[in-house]
Amino acid sequence: MSTLNMKLGFGTGWLLLTVVLISCESLNDEPEIGGDAAESLQIIGGQWLDVESGELRANKGITVEGGRITSVAGESVPTDDVEQQVLRISQDWTVLPGLIDLHAHYAVDLFGDGRVEETVAYPALFLANGVTTTFPAGEFDPNKMRALRRAIEAGERVGPRVLNSGPYFGSARNGWDDAAMTPDSIFAEVDYWAGLGARGFKAKGIGPAHLKPLIDRAHTRGLTVTGHLDSGFHGTVNPRDAIHMGIDRIEHFLGGDMMPADRSAYASLQEFFDFDGKELRDIIDLYVETGTRFDATLSIYGYWGPHDPEMTHYWTDELRFLTPYMRRLIDMRSPRPVVESFAKMSPIKRQTVKAFYDGGGRDLITLGTDHPSWGRYWSGFGVHRELLALSRAGIPAADVFRIGTLNGAKAMGLGDELGSIKVGKLADLVIVRGNPLLDVRVARDIEYVIARGRAHSTEELFASVEGTIGPYNEDEEAAWRPGR
Repeated sequence: MSTLNMKLGFGTGWLLLTVVLISCESLNDEPEIGGDAAESLQIIGGQWLDVESGELRANKGITVEGGRITSVAGESVPTDDVEQQVLRISQDWTVLPGLIDLHAHYAVDLFGDGRVEETVAYPALFLANGVTTTFPAGEFDPNKMRALRRAIEAGERVGPRVLNSGPYFGSARNGWDDAAMTPDSIFAEVDYWAGLGARGFKAKGIGPAHLKPLIDRAHTRGLTVTGHLDSGFHGTVNPRDAIHMGIDRIEHFLGGDMMPADRSAYASLQEFFDFDGKELRDIIDLYVETGTRFDATLSIYGYWGPHDPEMTHYWTDELRFLTPYMRRLIDMRSPRPVVESFAKMSPIKRQTVKAFYDGGGRDLITLGTDHPSWGRYWSGFGVHRELLALSRAGIPAADVFRIGTLNGAKAMGLGDELGSIKVGKLADLVIVRGNPLLDVRVARDIEYVIARGRAHSTEELFASVEGTIGPYNEDEEAAWRPGR
């Protein structure tokens, strides 16, 4: 047993701790992945999507007991005298696996002062949109997010499974100090947050000297690492080099020689690529050979460029979730200015993702929304914009839903528990009114979400959090500004 002085970031502050390196095991805060529902539920009618084969199958009866799927053939009967709830659905409706968002920010920035975690409305908004599992991909207030996870697991709150990511590793964390973060301190941080139930970590603004120990230590704990990296410019890490270090997933862009180290990744992304060229082929081959996942986050660029009506229109009044006071403030604001660089990147990103898909990367693409809202376009609804962006890139609808379900589960090491409709798996399901293989936007029209084996009405979830995001008056604004 040894000790180490370590700085840990909590929200916007720091706390100096003396850590007993073995003591994290005693924290015993393993996240609960299993279901907690005691009732029996049967869904009869319609069809269900087998994301493994990409085929729709007639639904003879999906049965759920104790939070798990016990039958997809209709032959199961309730056990132990448990009363069975029956949902009879229309023949043209479809049952999907619960959606998994691996870049699911709960953070909002309502006043332009920085991000704070929104944990009142967001759990219901994610769930009402069919998102039954979220990985926040870097938490600004990891203790608040851990408390949310525990409350959902205990049945005290309704929401998706939260796979905690702990604080950012890198300059994205307020107060990060490269010199102070030695390999030993990174080891201690990984152990600490793993002991508090983190399921993986996110690196952003990190250099090679810190990324390698983060990956190595996370892997000793059986946890994954993803990264928002760069090109190698000014001491950053090119995704190609991170893959050789053993990183599990890359966010946003592929890297490699398409992004030379003499300029930033964002500068390279604004240029026309040779989509048949060796640079792209080589980096795609590296992902496929190593099994490294790619979280494309296509839709994020559409929010900042010239608004594309097909991608950014409201199909429901998202602003109704603001408090009346906050909505008045938002309505008085001018639209955000167009970011020309993002406008240039958007079509290049779509073509790159399609090349990755065509190059053997189908099973390696995951769904991530990456949208810390500024008062418009809440993250929970973003999953449907991301599904549409993947479809518009040219990926067939069946594989779009595979990306949004099974691929995400496998990326987090949960492929045996989540991501598809299969006997023995956890009962996270979404019932939509129509056939989403004809148009992925059909998946927005949700009647019920089954989470941890319990059925929730989408409309009731929405109604439960209307008028709750933001301050109710001027005196409460400080609570929505970081560090206040």
